[in-house]
Amino acid sequence: MTDQPSDQVSDQPSASRFAAILPDLSPWRSSRDFRLLWTQGLVTYFGSFMAMIALPLQIKDLTESPLAVGAMGAVELIPLIVFGLYGGALADAVDRRKVILLTEAGLGLLAVVLLVNALLPDPLLWPLYLVAACVSALAGLQRPALDSLLARIVPHDQLTAAAALNALRWQIGAIAGPALAGLVVAYAGHATAYAVTIAGFTASVLLCLRLTPAPPSHEAEKPSLRGIAEGARYAWSRPVLLGTYAIDLAAMVFAFPNAIFPFLADDLGADWSLGLMYAAGSIGSLALSLTSGWTTRVRRHGLLVVFGAASWGLAITAAGWFGNVWLVLCCLALAGAGDMLSGLGRSTIWNQTIPDELRGRLAGIEVLSYSVGPQLGQVRAGAMAGWTGTRAAIWSGGAACVAAVALLTAALPKLVSYDADTDPDAQRRKAAHEKAGETTAAEPA
Repeated sequence: MTDQPSDQVSDQPSASRFAAILPDLSPWRSSRDFRLLWTQGLVTYFGSFMAMIALPLQIKDLTESPLAVGAMGAVELIPLIVFGLYGGALADAVDRRKVILLTEAGLGLLAVVLLVNALLPDPLLWPLYLVAACVSALAGLQRPALDSLLARIVPHDQLTAAAALNALRWQIGAIAGPALAGLVVAYAGHATAYAVTIAGFTASVLLCLRLTPAPPSHEAEKPSLRGIAEGARYAWSRPVLLGTYAIDLAAMVFAFPNAIFPFLADDLGADWSLGLMYAAGSIGSLALSLTSGWTTRVRRHGLLVVFGAASWGLAITAAGWFGNVWLVLCCLALAGAGDMLSGLGRSTIWNQTIPDELRGRLAGIEVLSYSVGPQLGQVRAGAMAGWTGTRAAIWSGGAACVAAVALLTAALPKLVSYDADTDPDAQRRKAAHEKAGETTAAEPA
């Protein structure tokens, strides 16, 4: 046997350690539908973030009121709750692919409304709130179908890796979308940003048409209040699930200040930084995603939820306290990394423990936990900024988030002790996954 050069041998352990922290690409290689959904989501996120930045900026330009911008959260809240719960029941009863396809088409049509309004000589304010409410309703219908599809198309032992890749996809769009949207709105106007959104949804619909049909895997009843209540009872009976919902909801309600970023940029005398403020959290999330290989070996996913949410709150507190814009941007990036860590833990627990026949309805409840929170957070941030000032509204919300996470952790100790190798629900879900052959859509890359 030929001896290897000593420097080559010494390089191998470091290369192996470096590879171990890189994202696990197994879901991308094993599932065609995962590849399609990943690409579709990237295209949609890019366009959606363009509109997500342009819309509050347009309201700010029309009103110059932080309360008016924060009110977006209020008009989005009720549609999200109602249609998120109904969308969960719908995802358990019909073909999930059809739900995704039709809602993507509907979101594209709403972007057309925004474009038409922006092209008016004097754009109107009320259509912006109406479209925001309708977007919230369609997102509520769609998200349970998207989330409940993942556990069916990806092997059970690749769910954490799939969550990390999905987060990476979101972060690419979240970084590019806000950063470019700020430039597009500044130099080309709101209409151009909405036109990019329309193009993104058009491409997304074409990709959704190629997905494999995903009918219910059981004899499903029509969506009903009784079915929704069944899902709620299951969630209530599982302290681990309750902990993931409650901690995420608290983190977002108290420490989601995105709606008042335009006013924070003004307060810091750095209007140029607005796009970076919106993108900073995603930059932090991206950094964690790109080094997420180690998370596939974690078994105590509840700890990820708790540590991630607490880190988010601490970083938001610091972002509101500092007066230097670069320190603020660094804090927002750290907050994004914490949110990403918590999100990986939540997604893995959900997909590992919830049975497929309840997956849509529980995904509807998940929508409420991570979507209603930001809407309420926008209202809280806007109202407090008008009362105490922008920076005080941010740091006080971050401190409240940390306190809430501590209290919930003490009240729900089973979340911290969750272990994927011993949890009964996780083991039952794994056995059912293997028995039912839920990954029939998987194929070699």
